[in-house]
Amino acid sequence: MTGIETLSFEEAMRELEATVGKLEHGEATLEESIALYERGAALRAHCDKVLRAAEERVEKITLAASGQPTGTTPAEGL
Repeated sequence: MTGIETLSFEEAMRELEATVGKLEHGEATLEESIALYERGAALRAHCDKVLRAAEERVEKITLAASGQPTGTTPAEGL
């Protein structure tokens, strides 16, 4: 699971997509598949964490310059 925490969202997504592709095409032995699955799960968790943090930041951005709430936009609506 080396270095996942330092990856940007985009980097982690690219690696996750490549990992899924390897698993879908059966390009790995059983042991390699297990390791790929574990790394993929960690990459997904990292992406979820980064995305949640970004959603929280977007919610904060919807405040007026004066700091008064102008409303929030649910992340699902973006």
